[in-house]
Amino acid sequence: MKKILNGIDVNQLNETIEKIKADPGLARFTFRAETTWVNGAQCRTKIQGFSGAGSEDTSRSRPFLLASDEPTVLLGSDTGPNAVEMILTGLGSCLAVGFAYHAAAAGIRVESLDLEMEGDIDLQGFLGISDKVRPGYQDIRLSCRVKSDAPRERVMELLEHVRRTSPVMDIVRNAVPVTVKIERKESEKAA
Repeated sequence: MKKILNGIDVNQLNETIEKIKADPGLARFTFRAETTWVNGAQCRTKIQGFSGAGSEDTSRSRPFLLASDEPTVLLGSDTGPNAVEMILTGLGSCLAVGFAYHAAAAGIRVESLDLEMEGDIDLQGFLGISDKVRPGYQDIRLSCRVKSDAPRERVMELLEHVRRTSPVMDIVRNAVPVTVKIERKESEKAA
C-alpha cells in the first residue's frame, strides 16, 4: 500500500535507499546548466539534462529557463535575482527538501516549513578593490520555522541531520574544485 507523508512516497523513498545500498554507483549524478550572457548584468540559464542512477535522464521534455540580473543599484535592470541570491535559493530549497524527505523517512509529519536566509557580501572583493576581502558571502544566516506533530527534540535532531547531509550546505561550507577551460567561438577564430 502506498504511504504518502509530506508529499513523499515513503515506500519509493525506502526502495531507492535500498537500491543505492546494494549498488552505490546508482548514487552518482552529474547535473548540468548552460548560462548565456544576454546584455549588461542579464544572463539566461538553461537546465535540462542530467545523468544519474546509471544512465542519462530523458524525462525533461523542455528545459527550465532561469533569468538572472542585478539590482539597479548594482548597474543591472533588476529583471531577475542575482547569482548570490540564487545561492540562497538553492540552499533554502535543498534544506527544505532534505527536511521533508528525512522527516517522511522517520515518520514525522510536517505541516509547514519556512526558511529565511540572508547573507553578507562586501563588494570590495568582487570589484578587485581589496585582496583582503573575500568576494563571496562572509556570513549566511538561516532562520527556520517548522510546524510538526513531532516533539521539539525530534525536530531539532532532524534539522541537525538535514544540515549535515544537505548537498548545498556542503557546497557552501567546503571548497569544491572548479575546473575552467576557455574555448574560442568561431567568430574569434576567424579574426
